[in-house]
Amino acid sequence: MIPIGDDNRDRTITPYVNYALIAMNLIVFIVFQGAGNNLDFTYAFSTVPQEIVTGRDLVTQSHQVSDPNTGQVFTLPGLRPTPISVYITLLTSMFMHGSWVHIGGNMLYLWIFGDNLEDRMGHGRYLIFYLLCGLLASLAHVFASVLIGSNLQIPSLGASGAIAGVLGGYLLLFPRRRVTVILIRVVTQVRAIFAVGFWFVLQLVGGLGTIGGSSDGVAYAAHIGGFIAGLALVKLFATNRTPQPRSW
Repeated sequence: MIPIGDDNRDRTITPYVNYALIAMNLIVFIVFQGAGNNLDFTYAFSTVPQEIVTGRDLVTQSHQVSDPNTGQVFTLPGLRPTPISVYITLLTSMFMHGSWVHIGGNMLYLWIFGDNLEDRMGHGRYLIFYLLCGLLASLAHVFASVLIGSNLQIPSLGASGAIAGVLGGYLLLFPRRRVTVILIRVVTQVRAIFAVGFWFVLQLVGGLGTIGGSSDGVAYAAHIGGFIAGLALVKLFATNRTPQPRSW
């Protein structure tokens, strides 16, 4: 189920902050990360759980590893020096991505769901909400990595945790809103509770798989943590403005 749009007929403001967040993510990925090719920048500003736990910058050497499934040998870049406090990488990593597919999927979700929250919260509150959800999502990933004994030197990056917070807030505020999705090659409309709920179930299943020992490189704990943060915080940031009546 891939969302491609939602009902914005009752939106009353232009979501400048949401547009700016999308633009910043694209600028960081294209200009600073070199569309994923500037590994020095990427490995310097990603969140490394061990750095967050110890408070110390970690620099490692590149080394060769073998894919256990294919047997293919490739070089894994080492961690680069971080020129800022390692704790700030909890925020900088929110604006970096690993590939065009990664950033494309994240920005699609942010484009569809973020404007509605900004409309309800206002520009300033929405920005704080977004960044706070992303920060809590990053901390959830660090905590889960320590809890399940993952490799704490593996860096993480992406806006998924913050966007998960947006999805959590959207689900609570707009559970009945129509979301246009692609479902088995058919374009149809479903309620947000089904579109967003389906996404969250996938994160839970993936997270359980990680606990069971399988890994596909996705930080499911960040997604789950960000989603829960969005659910918990959205009512604190949403204004008391009453939405306009809507008909179906």
